[in-house]
Amino acid sequence: MKKTKIQFISAALVGLLLLAFVPMAHAQKSAFVDTQYILKNIPEYTDAQDVLNSLSKKWQQEITLKHNEVSEMYKKYQAEAVLLPADVKKKREDEIVKKDNEVKALQKQYFGPGGELFKKREELIKPIQEKVYNAIETIATTENISFVFDKAGSPTLLYGNPKYDISDAVLDELGKVMQTNSSGSR
Repeated sequence: MKKTKIQFISAALVGLLLLAFVPMAHAQKSAFVDTQYILKNIPEYTDAQDVLNSLSKKWQQEITLKHNEVSEMYKKYQAEAVLLPADVKKKREDEIVKKDNEVKALQKQYFGPGGELFKKREELIKPIQEKVYNAIETIATTENISFVFDKAGSPTLLYGNPKYDISDAVLDELGKVMQTNSSGSR
């Protein structure tokens, strides 16, 4: 009886030890990337940013010119308002308000949510971001990585050991993908 009790306790201890080590065997690997670093090293992304900056600058200049026109109209109105009859004053005020609303509408058309700049960014940047995501996914799958954090935009990553930074591997993977795509074959 004493022998079976000792065997039972021994078996239980071995079982507990095994349970203690099983989670270690199934530990999940994680890594991190710096998407800002990755994107800065993709010429296609830099070119897209240049296009977006150029459009933004052009549209901002157009809006600034129109704002200046409204300001000039208002200054002229203020200078002449004392001498104008009520009906002419009202007409000029309406013209100024109409012109100001047109400028605001143009600004919204270019820079508002769903505006021209947003659409152009979606057209130029989103495909690049998808390629980066796919490269990260490929590396994570190949390397059996469960979680990949982005240290560029995530304030939750307080420390990252550089040996787990797979940003360069993502750039290498992107290079392979872009070479394959530019040669016309997959």
